[in-house]
Amino acid sequence: MNALRATTSLLLAMCTWLSVVAQTTGTISVKLRVVNEQQLPLANSTVELLKGEKLVKIQMTDTAGYAQFWVAPATYICHISRVGYTDVITLDFKLDNSNSAITLSDVVLHTNNQTLQEVKVSSRKPFIEIQAGRTLVNLEASTSAAGSNVLETLEKLPGITVDKDGKISLKGKAQVLILIDGKQTYLSGSDLAALLSGMSASQLSQVEIMTTAPARYDASGSAGIINLKTKKNNQKGFNGSLTTSYTQGRYPKNNNTLIFNYRSGKLNLSANYTASFGRNYLDLYADRTYYKSDGTTIQSYLEQPNYINYNSSFQSARFGLNYSASAKTTLGLGLTGVFLQRDQLGHNSAIWQNPAKTVDSTLTTTSTTGTNFKNGGVNLNLHHAFSHNSDLAVDVDYLNYSLGNDQYFQNIFSNGTTDASKGNLPTGIKIYSAKADYEVQNQYVKWGLGWKSSRINTDNLADYYYQWNGATWMTDYNRTNHFLYNEYIHAAYGNVEAKLSKWNLQGGLRFESTNYDATQMGNPMRKDSSFSRDYNSLFPAANISYTADSVNTFSFSAGRRIDRPAFQKLNPFSIIINKYTYQVGNPYYLPQYTWNLELSHLYKNTLITTLSYSRTTDYFSQIFYADNGIVTYTEGNLGMLQVLGLSLSAKVAPTRWWSFAAQAVLNHRIMQGQILKGQFVQTLSRTMNQGNFSLNNQFKFGTGWSGELSGTYNTRSRQDIQELLEPSGQLSLGVSKTVLQNKGTIKLAARDLFYTQAMIGFTEFQNSNEYFSLRRDTRVLALSFTYRFGKAFKSSIKRSIGSATEEAQRVGTGN
Repeated sequence: MNALRATTSLLLAMCTWLSVVAQTTGTISVKLRVVNEQQLPLANSTVELLKGEKLVKIQMTDTAGYAQFWVAPATYICHISRVGYTDVITLDFKLDNSNSAITLSDVVLHTNNQTLQEVKVSSRKPFIEIQAGRTLVNLEASTSAAGSNVLETLEKLPGITVDKDGKISLKGKAQVLILIDGKQTYLSGSDLAALLSGMSASQLSQVEIMTTAPARYDASGSAGIINLKTKKNNQKGFNGSLTTSYTQGRYPKNNNTLIFNYRSGKLNLSANYTASFGRNYLDLYADRTYYKSDGTTIQSYLEQPNYINYNSSFQSARFGLNYSASAKTTLGLGLTGVFLQRDQLGHNSAIWQNPAKTVDSTLTTTSTTGTNFKNGGVNLNLHHAFSHNSDLAVDVDYLNYSLGNDQYFQNIFSNGTTDASKGNLPTGIKIYSAKADYEVQNQYVKWGLGWKSSRINTDNLADYYYQWNGATWMTDYNRTNHFLYNEYIHAAYGNVEAKLSKWNLQGGLRFESTNYDATQMGNPMRKDSSFSRDYNSLFPAANISYTADSVNTFSFSAGRRIDRPAFQKLNPFSIIINKYTYQVGNPYYLPQYTWNLELSHLYKNTLITTLSYSRTTDYFSQIFYADNGIVTYTEGNLGMLQVLGLSLSAKVAPTRWWSFAAQAVLNHRIMQGQILKGQFVQTLSRTMNQGNFSLNNQFKFGTGWSGELSGTYNTRSRQDIQELLEPSGQLSLGVSKTVLQNKGTIKLAARDLFYTQAMIGFTEFQNSNEYFSLRRDTRVLALSFTYRFGKAFKSSIKRSIGSATEEAQRVGTGN
């Protein structure tokens, strides 16, 4: 608490200091607005401030069409560009100390009506853009991502790893906040993994990876934020693209995506539809060793080969409508729908052996599981610009999830007897959310205030039945349960940002209040039970960067984050994994809190070196218990996790036809905690050095040909205190060719060429341990084709004579 109070006081002092100091910097504010022919603002236009031919600064226009720079006295020009519009370059204008701020007249961009046959592609976005505090991955520039799903694509990206359960880690730390177009999915664990494994990577244009986040973002996600940005097209008229792919590993898979956009006058319509179908497998081998109470004498072995084969289908649709009611007000409607169906057939053997490795007994289990996932969502949004330097954005969301899971297990013992169990596990989740963000800026300082409230209602039902030797099915009241959960989160934040000569300063403070009520409904064998919890906390965030010269920039960031348990994890009843393994919820699961510190150095916009430290209390971990041959695993809080990290990210173009991005992440992890069960207390302490390395090469061969060679490697690592993973990695390559007069692109990719993306490791239980090996259908060959239709654009830069006369008069005196 002392550290929190000190940081909060520092942030408040910084806000006051920024307002005072900003007035005495001597820099000049330059502001301009970019509009179209109808005088409507053009957000996300690129404005480059140039001194002669040298780029001084670059900025994207905000939702009101404004861009603003703080610069020293000199003579400048501006280059303004936007996809689908003819570029404009202003005549020179001179700044001196006679004015503290100037406002240029509005820049009008005119629609480019050239046809696609006139396009000459001179450049494309790099695959990876490295910036302080975040990394941008442009998936449209990737060849090897063809035909893959989002989860498969993420585990290839710099600093990201995915474990055997689909849990995503960033730079060696779990608890990553996953956003889709800046919005939470409100899913975690296997539900989130199912969603991402169903989504086609062709839906995404960019992945934004942020290790530090301002106060305007939710405080959850101690490891950072991964924002998945879907493809959008703001080009005027009707246009779109169709992508289809065929992937062949051990089994075939197919992904299809249709995107279209219609924009005319004040109206903009967009739609995105994806359909994916495929067959896959999971090959899991586990060899468990049980010890007597002395912890060293072997009592027995349990060998468990497990093979699961499954078919899945995934469909998603997104629809967006934006209407410009006036030059200052835009209204929006967004609709989303997702459907996932997965049917799997499993075959598992349990072979019991004595210490001499002689078979004592065997058990054969066949299982069928049907999973369906449905999601529907509605978003209403409004943006209003009160003036050229203040605006308000409001979002209201409603999400409805329906998750179904039907399980059937049949066990055949070596003596010929049988037993069986089946379960029906439907879950309903309703989420209501509303937020408002207000921003205002003067010549030097940008202020932001915001509020958000959300309500989550979940209804988990689990009906279990058992059967002995084909007799009548009986209700299993030990596992049957009905769990109701209601959660409310209210948040408010303030943020301030200023650019003072060579300094860029940002500070914010977020307050979040959480309360929830949970009820476990009773049955003939168990009474009703309920529990509730309320907690409030402050989450400061600060970032300071200093541009020492044209090639060196230093930055420091600090922030506090929270991770809340997934609401399904609070359900105290068990779920069957197999005859000897169960998963149990934990009603005493508490949130974890993390302090993150980062110090970075950016050299020539090419190399970033980052030193980081994080400290997590009550950190989340899988916890395993073993009792009478049955292993039960749950998730809960252990003591403390500390991670000291060093990362290096480089983006280099040795030649005009070859560029590459490389990243190395090294972590020193210290984990401490106690595992408690009844009278059993086990104190654990683990120290681990681990690393993640990635390399992506991009090649341009001319005449529309390009290629990619990429790979990742993870050293031995430990994410949970009881689990150790062996090294793993994968190598992928791809080639692409533009066809049909640049309207089409064909990509051929091969992923995990040497089939090395396996998960192999050891898990330690009470008086037992387990070796495991897990493999999926990761070695595949994918062929994809993309066809782009509709009005195209020309990307040439021209100094417009018709507009230049007007542009030459755009310098005016403000304030």
